[in-house]
This record gives sequence, structure tokens and C-alpha cells, in this order.
Amino acid sequence: MSAPVVLITGALTGIGRATALAFGREGARIVVSGRRDDAGVSLVKELRELGAEAGFVRADVRHEDDVQTLVRHTVERFGRLDVAVNNAGTEGKSGPITEQSPESYAATFDTNVLGTILSLKHEMRVMLSQGHGHIVNLSSTFGSRGAAGASMYVASKHAVEGLTKAAALEGAAAGVRVNAVAPGPVETGMLKRVAGGADKIAAMAAAVPARRLGTPEDIAATIVFLASDKANFITGQIIGVNGGKTAL
Repeated sequence: MSAPVVLITGALTGIGRATALAFGREGARIVVSGRRDDAGVSLVKELRELGAEAGFVRADVRHEDDVQTLVRHTVERFGRLDVAVNNAGTEGKSGPITEQSPESYAATFDTNVLGTILSLKHEMRVMLSQGHGHIVNLSSTFGSRGAAGASMYVASKHAVEGLTKAAALEGAAAGVRVNAVAPGPVETGMLKRVAGGADKIAAMAAAVPARRLGTPEDIAATIVFLASDKANFITGQIIGVNGGKTAL
């Protein structure tokens, strides 16, 4: 097969951006998406400098028309869709569950859960008709654990992991693999917003058995592996990338 065609949502910062660059170095043809035109244009320029064929589509995964257009554009441009990375996500409103509301629920679930559902729906339609494809969803260590003060985020990532397993079972016989990567604390803008200070970030790093935070590149490397033929018998799995944190 020629260079794989890769679609990445939430690609403009953090893990999504690192994943785009990692696939670019592998020679993939890439469509990146997000909600900021300037960052999208800048990322495409970087990818092309790496020698990758790349394009940007502005899309908000909370809106089905945007997702459908994004997937359709990818297939029209490159002829197929080999890999999809559903990275778009938000931390939502922190605080105890007694302070949550329908609005805070929607602010988290519309992106993390509905966005994943819509992405899976349209990506899998293409991949099932092709008879092949690899999808990687982004979860978190909180997808299998609890965390006080982060109820909406925790619940949303539990949902992502359930969706991953259900989609994997639906796609397996047709040659479509679906997995999720569950990072521990990673050096991203989201972590800085959630932690709220250098002392808390240092405490997070100290609590990781590997004694450091993850990097976006750590997560990207795992995603590239899962999307490769080297992982062609792995589906329906949640892969922890957390420096041993869930081994505690």
C-alpha cells in the first residue's frame, strides 16, 4: 500500500499536533482538523516541510455536518481513509459533582463523547466499505479510575473506552481495528490549566513511577504503532501510556 492516509481531529496543539508530526515523519498523507485557521495553516506548513502531503479542514467535532464534511474531504482528496485519530477533547468544568449542571455536562460530553461518536460513525462507514482501517481514540488514565473534582471528565473518558470496545467489535470481522490510548499526566496546555500551578505539576510528576510527566511525543509514538501493521491483531484495547501510574 502507498503512504497511509491519516485524519486527526484536535490536531492543532498538544498530543494531536505531536501525532500529526509523527505521522508526517513516517511519510503519511495527512488531514488535520481543529477550530483555528491560523494554527491549522501553520501546522500544514510544518508537515509539508517534513515532506508530507497535508491539508487542513476547520471542523468542530460537536457538529455532525462538520465531521461528515471532514471525512468526505479526506476521502475525496486522497481516495481512502486508512487511519483516524480522534483526539479532540476538553477537560470541562472541574469541581465536585454537587456543583455540576446540565450545562457543564454538555460542555464536556458534547466534545469528548458526542464528538467521538460522530467521528466513529463517519470514519467507520468509510473503513467498513473499504474493508480495512485503524482508529485510535484518546482516553485517559481517568477512563478506568476515579478522580475527585473531575466527575464530568472522568465520566466522559469512561464513555470513550466503552465506545472504543463496542466499535471494535462492530468492525473486527470487516478488518477495521479500533483502540484507545489512555495517557497519564502529559505536558500539555490542558495539564497546566487543570493543575493550576508549578507545585501541583511537580507533585503530579513525582506521583508517576517513572518520575516524570509524559510528553506529547510519548503518546504520539504509541498511536503511530497502534495504527501500523505491526499491531494488526490488536483491537478493542485500551493502551495505558503513563509511566507505570496505573500499575500502582
